[in-house]
Amino acid sequence: MDKRLISIYLPFTHLMSLTLCPKCGAETKRLYKNVCRKCFLENFTLAVLPLVLHTRICSRCNARFDRNKWRDEGDLEDIVIRTVEDELFVHGEADDVDIVMDPRELTPHLYKVKVEIDAMVEGEPLHQELVTEVRIIREACDRCSRMSGGYFEAILQIRAANRIVTPEEIDACKLICADMVEKLWKKGDRFAFITDCIDSKDGADIYLGSANAGRQICKAVVSEIGGTFSESPTLYGHKDGKDLYRITFSMRLPEFMPGDIILYKGSVIEIRNSGKNSKGIYLGTGARFLIETEKLDGAIRIANRDDAVGAVLVAVEGDDIMVLDPTTYQTITLKKPMFFSSEAGDEIPVISTEQGLFALPEDSAHRL
Repeated sequence: MDKRLISIYLPFTHLMSLTLCPKCGAETKRLYKNVCRKCFLENFTLAVLPLVLHTRICSRCNARFDRNKWRDEGDLEDIVIRTVEDELFVHGEADDVDIVMDPRELTPHLYKVKVEIDAMVEGEPLHQELVTEVRIIREACDRCSRMSGGYFEAILQIRAANRIVTPEEIDACKLICADMVEKLWKKGDRFAFITDCIDSKDGADIYLGSANAGRQICKAVVSEIGGTFSESPTLYGHKDGKDLYRITFSMRLPEFMPGDIILYKGSVIEIRNSGKNSKGIYLGTGARFLIETEKLDGAIRIANRDDAVGAVLVAVEGDDIMVLDPTTYQTITLKKPMFFSSEAGDEIPVISTEQGLFALPEDSAHRL
């Protein structure tokens, strides 16, 4: 090709590969929103963050007040970061956004946070650094205020049907109560807390900050221990035109406890497990007993396993055993209990009732 033609062609191809910025007139290889990169960046802000931020935090539990509600959000540094995240605005056209925050405590009430943002905009990598102050306002949250003020919405009365509640049962109910309150609190029921617990000769009264907590605790007690409960609301005030009620939950534990010997529909039964269902053994036949606890109407407690005495085992013949009656010292034949492994000459537990003498199962409490 002619050298003169080449010298004319090269400047021409160079001009074809460049574009003029319509704003500043500079040559550019590509346009960003119809302007060159320099003009685009002059009018484009990747991220915006206020220089000073405020956050309200409970001085007792570190809950944070956010969007007109107290929320449990972790430790103080997590709250500071979340406060910045809530106020940080990143341009909607930014892709592949990567944000790194470096919070530094200056005082217990002041944090300085450095924020670095990397993103892709119009195919170009952009980087921006921002710095803000997070000022912490300490106050009591709604939950802690109510707890310190003795607030309660419900009273859980723990009693037993036709008997006195045992200390062990009260401790078991308190443990269920504490576990359920913690679970409900973690699920968002901020008023699930125990205000007070008062023991009495009849049982215990537990004061709760949440009526829902009282209801859920009663259901858990019925499921694990058995019994029934009822609700009784009492009007105690008004707020924003609405009636406010306190609810008394009357919890009644089962009448019969593990180890009780009962007479039910003519049969003598040892109760070995009492919950929503009552399980036991027919002492006359050795068969298993199972019934919904609330259906034990008409049953009578006639003895307890603790009332058992020892009797010498004389012989074992098939499904029968022969023992020496501890009162008359006569040899009598009884039904062989379940899980029986004793041999002639051993002493076994027997219970004397108006319905006769019965041999008790061995270790039955661990086998049902």
